[in-house]
Amino acid sequence: MDSATLRPDVIILGGGLVGTTLSLALDAHGIASVVIDPADPAITLAPAFDGRASAVASASGRMLDAIGVGARLAGDGCAIAAIRVSDGLEPGRLDFVPDADDGALGTMYENRILRRALFEAASEARHVDLRMKTRATHVARSAAGVIATLDDGTIVSAPLLVAAEGRNSPTRDAAGIAVARWRYDHEAIVGAFHHERPHHGAAFEIFYPAGPFALLPLTDDDHGHRSAIVWTVAAGDAAGMMKLGDRGVLAEAEKRMGGFLGALSAPSPRASYPLGFHHAARVTAERLVLVGDAGHGIHPIAGQGLNLGFRDVATLAEVLVEGKRLGLDLGDAALLARYQRWRGADTLMVAMATDTLTRLFGVPGKAASAVRRFGISAVNAFPALKARFMAEARGEAGDLPKLLQGMRI
Repeated sequence: MDSATLRPDVIILGGGLVGTTLSLALDAHGIASVVIDPADPAITLAPAFDGRASAVASASGRMLDAIGVGARLAGDGCAIAAIRVSDGLEPGRLDFVPDADDGALGTMYENRILRRALFEAASEARHVDLRMKTRATHVARSAAGVIATLDDGTIVSAPLLVAAEGRNSPTRDAAGIAVARWRYDHEAIVGAFHHERPHHGAAFEIFYPAGPFALLPLTDDDHGHRSAIVWTVAAGDAAGMMKLGDRGVLAEAEKRMGGFLGALSAPSPRASYPLGFHHAARVTAERLVLVGDAGHGIHPIAGQGLNLGFRDVATLAEVLVEGKRLGLDLGDAALLARYQRWRGADTLMVAMATDTLTRLFGVPGKAASAVRRFGISAVNAFPALKARFMAEARGEAGDLPKLLQGMRI
């Protein structure tokens, strides 16, 4: 390798929400990364709302504050003040409402706002070399390190490779990492619409046999009050739903809501995607770490997909920062084993819990509905159990890395 070879501490393949956040978490502690992504920022940072939004749990929000991104998002998100769960429109529901001094459960952001804040922060970061519209044409991992050749001829050498390429990660597959996966017979329709009555920061999860109908609070705009939707439908119905005009979609949505937010109007563009589950047998290999959807993908039933990725980021950053302080090779097998132990159990537990909920609430029939309503009432009646669920929603359960506690490492 000649003197023109780039030599960061870490190569990150994938500059989405998780990969870019990792680069910034490392940058905040003096660890340099090159982030490689083929996407065109002119498309991913387009100013129009594309219908996609994400819930950032309160612990994830503390990490974004700690690495300097939170200030860029100030005023652009809607605080989640409560989560209300019901089995259809039947009587009885489960309300998760934090105490006044506990703060919000999280914050809803349009994905385009998250992408722009992270892109701008990474573009300005001292230790981040952000290379968009770029691909790695060849990557070689060995005991000696990682060497990547980019499509512009640049050579990048580092002790560690991070795959943040999403659920179809080619790097994971090339490493021979086995993945457990299955498809649900469902698709999710995502978008947003306006409604007559204010949501007061409440997120609603209404379960139907075809899947959950989730309403997620967004900030008001010039048209008034609005919420994002994640609408799960039977796979066979998805194409027909996507062909419906705006009036038809709003009419169907009003039926599922029972009118509790009043008349609906001004829907955003909609998109649909098939729902599935995947979980990598391990999240490390020789000089390789998986983060985000490259390692795990879950049903959106609990809104935890992005937050699982942020927990990967906080954990890996802590492992690498502490390793560097000890003078260790960042691709050292013992360091990567620590990441595997820390994240392996948590991701599997959350993945299986969401899968179980999906199957439980998808059982049709009056008897199954009665059992679900009994379960909802039981959780509502036990404050300790309810508090446990709220801790999970906040991303505060388990052995939390320092960044998720709002602290630098």
